[in-house]
Amino acid sequence: MDQDRTPVLDALAEHQKLGRYGYTPPAHRQGRGVDPRVLEVLGEQSFRSDVVASSGLDDRSNSNGHLSDAEALMADAVGARQAFFSTCGSSLAVKAAILAVTRDDGELLIGRDAHKSVTSGLVLSGLQPRWLKPQWDNDLKLAHPPSPRTVEEMWNRYPDASAALIVSPTPYGTCADLEAIVRICHDRGKPLIVDEAWGAHLPFNEDTPTWAMSAGADICVVSVHKMGLGFEQGSVFHLQGDLVDPVRLQQCADVLTTTSANVMLYAAIDGWRRQMVQSGRAMIQDALTLAKRLRRDIEALPGLHVLEDELVRKEASHDLDILHIMIDVSELGISGFQATEWLRENCLLDMATTDHRRIEAVISVSDDAETAGWLMEGLGKLIEAAPSLPRRPKVLIPDESELYLETVILPRDAFFGPVEVVPADEAPGRIAAEMATPYPPGIPLLLPGELINKAAIDYLRSGVKAGMVLPDPADPSLETVRVVRKEEKKPE
Repeated sequence: MDQDRTPVLDALAEHQKLGRYGYTPPAHRQGRGVDPRVLEVLGEQSFRSDVVASSGLDDRSNSNGHLSDAEALMADAVGARQAFFSTCGSSLAVKAAILAVTRDDGELLIGRDAHKSVTSGLVLSGLQPRWLKPQWDNDLKLAHPPSPRTVEEMWNRYPDASAALIVSPTPYGTCADLEAIVRICHDRGKPLIVDEAWGAHLPFNEDTPTWAMSAGADICVVSVHKMGLGFEQGSVFHLQGDLVDPVRLQQCADVLTTTSANVMLYAAIDGWRRQMVQSGRAMIQDALTLAKRLRRDIEALPGLHVLEDELVRKEASHDLDILHIMIDVSELGISGFQATEWLRENCLLDMATTDHRRIEAVISVSDDAETAGWLMEGLGKLIEAAPSLPRRPKVLIPDESELYLETVILPRDAFFGPVEVVPADEAPGRIAAEMATPYPPGIPLLLPGELINKAAIDYLRSGVKAGMVLPDPADPSLETVRVVRKEEKKPE
């Protein structure tokens, strides 16, 4: 296919060139009625580009076919059978994939390090999760992707499960042995879904970890806004093979998605695909070179350590995306939460994943020597400031034996069933009715349907006191917890 084409982007340019006007949504009429104070911040061009898809450009049901052409070009560019664009993020794409590979109240093998969107898919579908235990590093207090051996053992225990779903790369940049896991799934005639939200760049440079489609996965989901150059909420899910019905996948996505998709998101994905085909390999290579230099320079700073070798070793991850620079700050006597807050407040620098002892800088193709210099300068100032920062309470991280909770009822039943609110001290022994997700990276510690233990509550409450953010519990302070209401015993 002609990879120089950008059907959606070109259609939007033509729409603006012709000066089309519609008596349809959006009501701002390409910015005509917008408050000048809003235009000053967002820019007039953003409103000119915000046009309705149908009766303006088109959508899948319109004869122009701009979107379907753009999706076909994306699939061709990366070697997938089909590609589908999402303007509701990878969260929607993951839910659609879960619904597409299952029927009714079946089972799904899922990595317990999955994003909260997977839990939402379980709540919506009523499926029974069969959790694939990640490889836990008790020294680093860090979860690596499930091993092929774990996946095989779980298939042997639950042979009727509909599919397997794993996350690779993780938010830490660690990667699963996808080729081995694909073989294990396909030997049983079962599809593998890969939540590859952090892997949009992988198809375009051979020096990055293995892309899911190259490994043989059936569905993979990528967030264009994470490692690509699209807007927030822009995502693509790819399909190959014959184990998943493409019509059902599209219909499941249509059930969940908005009918008012933002054309700017489509256009940005379309233009990014062309850019990657034309220049992506060199751009990514430059980013890898920059990341290698940054990793070396940060490692040389006193009190800081960049994780690398310990993330890729026996019984750990299969590979590492070095664009994820995980920096251990514990020798400075501060937590990752403190470091992130200080850098944001004092250096105007925002970090990615943060935990009790680490901060992360994710390098993209947009970074260069200047932005690397900002990071180095900020870290240098952090090192100088660290001795004067107050010491926060210690985060009480459970050992592996207490970390993974038992699912005792379906997530859907726990979420939609009768609930009550109890003090956190009374939550151990009760069944969670809500998620509690340290964010970022967005991996829930508590899931609806899981039996809460004291170690989990101690971890979350100590984390909140240390600076952890929990966006999803009804009580973000975790003084109280929503649990499944106990059935009252009827008198005989």
